[in-house]
Amino acid sequence: MFKQRTLRQSVETVGIGLHSGRKVRLVLHPAAPDTGIVYRRVDIRPAVDIPAHPHNVNDTRMATTVNVGRAAVATIEHLMSALSGLGVDNVLIEVDSAEIPIMDGSGASFVFLLHQAGIVEQDAPKRFVRVLKPVEVREGDKLARLEPHEGYRLTFSIAFGHPAIDQTEQVADVDFSRVTYEQAVSRARTFGFVQDVEMLRRMGLAQGGSLDNAIVMDEFRILNPSGLRENDEFVK
Repeated sequence: MFKQRTLRQSVETVGIGLHSGRKVRLVLHPAAPDTGIVYRRVDIRPAVDIPAHPHNVNDTRMATTVNVGRAAVATIEHLMSALSGLGVDNVLIEVDSAEIPIMDGSGASFVFLLHQAGIVEQDAPKRFVRVLKPVEVREGDKLARLEPHEGYRLTFSIAFGHPAIDQTEQVADVDFSRVTYEQAVSRARTFGFVQDVEMLRRMGLAQGGSLDNAIVMDEFRILNPSGLRENDEFVK
């Protein structure tokens, strides 16, 4: 039987908010079985808990945002990726801002943080969603499809029509029976275009964005001096 997992102890870090550019304090705490992933806005009085539940997702433009009432937490995707990748089911996440710190723009910093806390099994069975038949969602030229499979396998493809992206791998196939999340996915960073960053900054957004926490491109090339971490970083 697979058991639920939580953290051995609390762990904290400080980083920069991607859009606010302000310092954000983040604390991850162990949580009881069946708690799930819960964000707590401690800068609001009284503090507001926001479960990371699909019904609480209210925006996916530029970042994933969850909310309860007027309290929201944005840019949760890299932390959620790390929690899922390491199989953490229950955690209370305290944050003193409306966004999670961007760190290095990938899940790798959060993986390190979770290992610092330690991960332990709990006396409760882990719950899974089993796909029994194909499910497909389309929006314009975008497609997401779930199919029954004995295991956990993800296949991504990208078609961006940009010289720098076109020179890299366009498809990534990740079978988690053969590779780990840390090896295959965690270090892939978000990417964007310098013209979009300039527009967002004029709108008061992306104040914390830099070459230290994203892959940034102009019309022709990657601007980061160190380039890509992997040849399939864009598609992941």
